[in-house]
Order: sequence, then C-alpha cells, then structure tokens
Amino acid sequence: MDAIRLLTFSTLYPNNVQPNHGVFVENRLRHLIASHRVESVVVAPVPYFPSTSAMFGGWSRYARVTRHELRHGLTVHHPRYAAIPRVGTPVAPFLLYRGALRAIRGLMREGLRFDAIDAHYLYPDGVAATWLAQRLGCPVVLTARGSDVTQLPDQRIPRLLIRRAIARADALIAVSAAIGQALTTLGAPDEKVHVLRNGVDCTIFRPVDRAAARAALGLTRTTLLSVGHLIPRKGHHLVVEAMAELPDCDLVIVGDGPEREALRALIARCGLGGRVRLLGAQPHADLPRFYTAADALVLASSREGWANVLLEAMACGTPVIASNIPGNPEVVQRREAGRILRANTLDGIAAAARELLADPPDRAATRAYASGYSWDATSAGQFALFAGLVRPAAPRIRVPGAITAHHAVSGAE
Repeated sequence: MDAIRLLTFSTLYPNNVQPNHGVFVENRLRHLIASHRVESVVVAPVPYFPSTSAMFGGWSRYARVTRHELRHGLTVHHPRYAAIPRVGTPVAPFLLYRGALRAIRGLMREGLRFDAIDAHYLYPDGVAATWLAQRLGCPVVLTARGSDVTQLPDQRIPRLLIRRAIARADALIAVSAAIGQALTTLGAPDEKVHVLRNGVDCTIFRPVDRAAARAALGLTRTTLLSVGHLIPRKGHHLVVEAMAELPDCDLVIVGDGPEREALRALIARCGLGGRVRLLGAQPHADLPRFYTAADALVLASSREGWANVLLEAMACGTPVIASNIPGNPEVVQRREAGRILRANTLDGIAAAARELLADPPDRAATRAYASGYSWDATSAGQFALFAGLVRPAAPRIRVPGAITAHHAVSGAE
C-alpha cells in the first residue's frame, strides 16, 4: 500500500533561527512518519522582513530564516508572507493564504504531490489551510492546540473565521479533552473531533547521571525548575514570588522571551538574586539534564492545550507541580506524577511544593507513569484518520482554475 502523502502546514514549526519554535508540531510529525505509512513535506511560512539588522529586534530574525532546510529527514519550506504588526490580526489568514498558495503552486510545478493537508493551530493557520484545501481540491485536517480555541475566539473576526474553518475542515484533532470540548462549544460536531493527545519520547527524555547534572549546573540545595517562553501566561513571575515562601529551595528558569528583564527586576526586588537564576533558552535535546537535576518542575501557566514539559520532566523521573487549568489534570492524574495546584497563586505554588517535597514519589515510578504516554496511540489515531479521508476513491469537486487533488496526485496540467 502506498504511503499517504501529507502537506504539513503551520507557522508553528522550528527553523534554523528558532530551533525550539513549535517543536511539538515537529515531534508529532516525526513520530507519525516513523511508521513509514505516511510521508510529509512541510510548508512553514514566516513573516517577510527585509533586514537582518539587530536594530529591528525580533523581526530581524525572520530575514535570517533559510528558504528551505532538511530537518530530521523532513523537507521544510519557509515561504514568506506579509505580516502587519499589532493591527494585522483580522487580515492575517488572508495574507498567510496568499503567500502560501503562491509557494505551494510553485512546489507543485516542481513535482510536489500530496493527498491531504495536515494543518496546525486554527488561527490564522487553520483558516488559511481550509482556503488552500478548497482551492487545491483536497481534504484538510486541523489540529487545535490551545489559545486558538480558548483565547482568540474572544475577538469578533477571529471567532467568525475560526467557526467557518471548523465547519469546512474534514476533521479536527484536539490535543486534550478540554480542547476538544472547546471545539464543540465553537460549533464542531462531536463526530468531527478526535482527541489525540501529545506523547513523550522516552528514548530522548530519560534520566541522566543526576549527581553530574546537578554539579554541572551548580545545584547544592533543593531546586525547582520552570521551563517555557518568558511571557506572562506561563506564570514564571508567580513561581519567582513563591520562592519567598520557600526559603530552603532554589529556582532555575529555562527559557527566553519578552518578560526576561521584568523577571530579572522582580528577582532583584524580592531579594532572590542568590536563589533564582535565569538560564535563557536551551536546546531541546539538552533539557533532560535540567529535568533530571531538579527536584520538581513547576508549571504555573494560566492557559495550556497539552503542556509537553510536564511529560518531559516526568520521563526524566522528576515530578511536577501544575496549575489547575483545563488540560493539566489530564496529564497529572496520580501521586507519582506530581501535584495539581489547589489555587493558581503564589501561595498555592508554595503549599504544593512543600507538600510534594516533604513526601516525593519514587523517581522510577514517576518515569514509569510517563512511559504510559508514548506517541504510538497518537500516531495510530492520526494514520487512521488520514487513511479514512484519502483512501476512498470518491471524486473531488473541481474548483474552476484551481490545481485539484487529481493534479496533485497525477501531475496532470
């Protein structure tokens, strides 16, 4: 049986400048294609920007992203699209669609063939993907991952376009039951929603020599770890403030982002300079030594879809302390996994940390718990979903002037 050929489409995908950006999309795709029943070419557009000069701040990094690259055996294309800072949200799907359509048509003229579009994040990516699917005459599956269904629909135009994308998609994947419920609240029929949670690769995330890891990081006391982009919704500031209630603990924060200087100022203001360290962004492959070295991971986010850091830490034997928000209780279900906060506050964090550290689970039991969340079931669910969409020989509706699915498969002009 021939492999199913996917076009994976998302602006959330790693590149040569941002190797950790959207790595959860890449990880899921890598495990899917490892079955050799599915192939994929990735189109991961980035905003157009004309200058690589550092004087333009974060925008200049887009100019340094290569147009094409090979990552883990996957061909990745990074076409450009117009992006309007601050005020561009309502028109972002249209601009993304126009840039992507031009690029995909060019790739098809060069021989690209695909059976379906595998799109991630509903806005603007998913909206643009449904327009691409209609234009190209192929099925499309959208994956909802968090704020695309819990926050963006609060805005009038995104909500309207997201609801239309939900209606036009052939199938919807939710990374947690909570996200699945949010999709149905937005109008998705139950039969269209498939909950396929993220997994963890226990061959990558595994305990390393703990004494060596702690020595390399200079850890001598009980240490908490907070990992994630330095933005307000990740709640790093709450973890920092909670340290005032935990005088016997230190804190290490791994990640970078716009809140770095604000966090640095908060650490100084709280008099925690000797106990709290900001270590910046770290390569994804290096995270196991940070997880292994820590006594517990703290995730104080106000919103998550399915927080990968929780399972990653557990796979390294480290229990977690997680905010009580939709999604997290689906990951942290037993004592060996860690604790869910009773209150998403600095006092709640401090109380949960004292409780966990006073009676920590066996680290081997924590890893065993994480091993139950492999990628196998998720990959099998994806394959069944795509196979059900592309295997039947039902005729596709041709859109006048479009490159149809028949063209995509046969190469007819």
